[in-house]
Amino acid sequence: MTNLVIGVEGLVGSGKTSICRELIKKIPNTILINGGNIYRSIIGMIIKNGESLESLKENSQNIDMKKMMDQLKIEFKIENNETIMYCNGERVSEEYIQSKEISLAVSSLGGRTNEKSLFVYAKDLIDNFKKDYNIILSGRGVLNIYPECDYHLFITASLDERVKRKASQYKDKTLEEVRENIIKRDELQKEVGYYDISKITKVIDVTDCKSVEESVNKVLEVVKFPTVV
Repeated sequence: MTNLVIGVEGLVGSGKTSICRELIKKIPNTILINGGNIYRSIIGMIIKNGESLESLKENSQNIDMKKMMDQLKIEFKIENNETIMYCNGERVSEEYIQSKEISLAVSSLGGRTNEKSLFVYAKDLIDNFKKDYNIILSGRGVLNIYPECDYHLFITASLDERVKRKASQYKDKTLEEVRENIIKRDELQKEVGYYDISKITKVIDVTDCKSVEESVNKVLEVVKFPTVV
């Protein structure tokens, strides 16, 4: 049986990453390639090296993301079936690249930087891994990265539910601050077309799901595999 590539996108705070991580446990011989973490790591390391978001915005069209990845010595690896990023041989902190600062920077810059060579790199990566594994491809604009996706899913949930879920991540923020952050990021994502729905996209609303398990079960009603754990 030919291995599949399942593209997964979603609204901010909809639980996309948690769903993807559960899917690789449920679907045998599956890895998670998190395109978002590749992009976040590059932006995060640029900022960590002293570049301001304002400066990045001003020069966004001149930023070749793959060239920056190489210059910063950022590496992609698969460990325990999911994406782990390294910079100069040290693991990139998930907490840092998922922070409010980096999330807002990524939402502001996504689709505005030069991503052509990064997309070529990512597609080659996927093609090579697909020889041996099913792939969950998570991120923004995944059909631009890999148009040959066998499935393309868009995870959605109500704003109130997304605020509640994100509040557990940003424990130092009030619910109102979390809401404002999500609304701002939603606007930025829509502006560059990351919330556009294609003809092959299956929209999955997980607002009423009480757990990641329930959300994953909804996904598996759409994505059919002969064997699911």
